[in-house]
Amino acid sequence: MNDVRELLGKAADDAGRPVISTEAVYAKAARVRWRRRTAVSAAAVCAVAAGAFVVPQLSSAPAGPRTSSVGSLAEEPGETPRDVRLLRLLPHLTGTVEEVSFADIIKHASPQPPEPSRTGPLDGQYEIRQDGGVGYLTVDVMDAEAVAKKLGGAQAVRDLCHPTNGEPAPDDCVREELSGGRVLTIWSDDMDYGDGTPQWGPELVARLTLADGTLLGVRDSTGFEADIVQGPLLKTPPLTRAQLRELVLRPELLPGS
Repeated sequence: MNDVRELLGKAADDAGRPVISTEAVYAKAARVRWRRRTAVSAAAVCAVAAGAFVVPQLSSAPAGPRTSSVGSLAEEPGETPRDVRLLRLLPHLTGTVEEVSFADIIKHASPQPPEPSRTGPLDGQYEIRQDGGVGYLTVDVMDAEAVAKKLGGAQAVRDLCHPTNGEPAPDDCVREELSGGRVLTIWSDDMDYGDGTPQWGPELVARLTLADGTLLGVRDSTGFEADIVQGPLLKTPPLTRAQLRELVLRPELLPGS
């Protein structure tokens, strides 16, 4: 699972698009593990995988000002901001929601990368401040063509709770076959895969596959530790498992809603 962490740690390289094709990540992790066993030590591979990243350290100084906010993420003039629309779908949330860019708050990219393409109306990365901590929600929709390209021919509806590639099953994994050919899978991940930047805290992950091959992924994260952080990790993910399930099944997250 260390290899999975290293691959997930590169999510910020996609300029704001979270990695939701779990099968592709596990497949790559298996190949990395095989090469590791036959070539170099785990420490050397970790150093290569980290690349320009540094070992995460919590800064004792206040976090620097954010340069990305909902105002800097392209939206149509007069359109209700995405974070406001998302908040309307979270009636039980006790904290605040702000759309952010991981390219900014994790990689401190300058100049800012181009606005990522969006398939779903609420695709994005959202900072959740509550209970004295900072967590994150990421929403990402991929159409069937993008899913097929990402998975390289692997089945999008495979049972993630019972992997066949040698990896252990995700913790607390529940797979539901819903009406209309939809498949919903939710699992928990302690994200304890070794050093890296950012060092993500525990999270819940949900993935909804539609009959037409569209894939919706949502990460419900307690936050991360890095050289500069926006605040301490939350004690639990921003949404409970039940609340995450309710959110993922909302049609407002899907194209055409």
